[in-house]
Amino acid sequence: MSLSSILLPPLPVRSANHSCSNSFHHGSVIPAGGHLRKDVAKKPQLISGGKKFYHFLREQCPVVSETYYPTFWCWESRIQTLLRPFVTAKPGVIYRNELIKAADGGQISLDWFDNDDSLSHPDPATRPTVLLLPGLTGTSRESYILHMVQQSRDLGYRCVVFNNRGVSGETLLTPRTYCAANTEDLETVLEHIQRAYEAAPLMAAGVSMGGMMLANYLGRKGRETCLKGVVVFSAGWDVFECTASLEKPLDRFLFNSYLTSCLQASVHRHRPVLEKCYDIDHVMKARTIREFDERFTSIMFGYPTNDDYYRDASPVHRLKSVQVPMLCLNAADDVFSPSHAIPVEAVKQNPNLAMLITHHGGHIGFLEGLWPRQSTYMDRVFKQFAKAVIEQSNQLKDLS
Repeated sequence: MSLSSILLPPLPVRSANHSCSNSFHHGSVIPAGGHLRKDVAKKPQLISGGKKFYHFLREQCPVVSETYYPTFWCWESRIQTLLRPFVTAKPGVIYRNELIKAADGGQISLDWFDNDDSLSHPDPATRPTVLLLPGLTGTSRESYILHMVQQSRDLGYRCVVFNNRGVSGETLLTPRTYCAANTEDLETVLEHIQRAYEAAPLMAAGVSMGGMMLANYLGRKGRETCLKGVVVFSAGWDVFECTASLEKPLDRFLFNSYLTSCLQASVHRHRPVLEKCYDIDHVMKARTIREFDERFTSIMFGYPTNDDYYRDASPVHRLKSVQVPMLCLNAADDVFSPSHAIPVEAVKQNPNLAMLITHHGGHIGFLEGLWPRQSTYMDRVFKQFAKAVIEQSNQLKDLS
């Protein structure tokens, strides 16, 4: 079966002209039955639980209303996902690395881009800061992170990348890594940033698992956070649905097995400290992400079963408690986060949330233009939203 023959699953959202007192929509709905049309360029769908946030996005982030033109020769979901790391340029970024201590004695690696040449914000004490969270096995060197750093640099902002434990070359000091459900390290990082730059506004962007962690954090903390706003890209909202999608034969071959091997490689690098607590030989025999989590992640973080872990890691259950502006971008054809699991109804119920859904884009793809070496649709969403949150924050007060 060729990639181009894959059908796009239907997106369970109402049409743009459906009236609803507390939700607002823009864009078109995928045709019943899910068949792709020849014209793949379509306007995204914008859904928000409140009129104020919806109009803020329309006014301050015009990209949310623009037609998304996926690169015509690689618009299909899996091809977008596979090609982005290879076709997009990697902007040159020089980081300042900092290792900070965690409560359990472990260490967390932060990569700072201080942007000391900023003309719009020359004072480091008040220079806006953007915290970036990479995906499952990602680091500060991923192309999508480097592009967000570049966009932040253009805006005059400072960036700091939160690398999950053990993935960016630092030594693992304790037998603990990371997961989407546990936000303790993220809270440690946020407290550290706040202490370093108390007068600087702070927002965050999370990609894939990084976005899931951010959403879970916001759902737990409510208003008790220093973040002015959050943008989340290609998050998996229901982990059960994500893993089921990735276990379909083609997607297991293209993505699941590779990601599992990446997770196992990280475990192998830190085997001396991890084998004191876990059966590493058993972990290394896992063939899917689910098997890896059953044998390693859920055990590490003390869950009775892997289902308990997956339930706790699914941000969909905490969206009702988010109390700061959060924009979420998902593609309806993302096999990592299937369209039927996009939490449209939950977003409609919270005026602090907005969901932007493109018909195409894959997982962290969103390639556009004839030769997509530079900015992607995702990058443009990030830049406009970051600027809006930092520079128009007064308009985001009291969204309810």
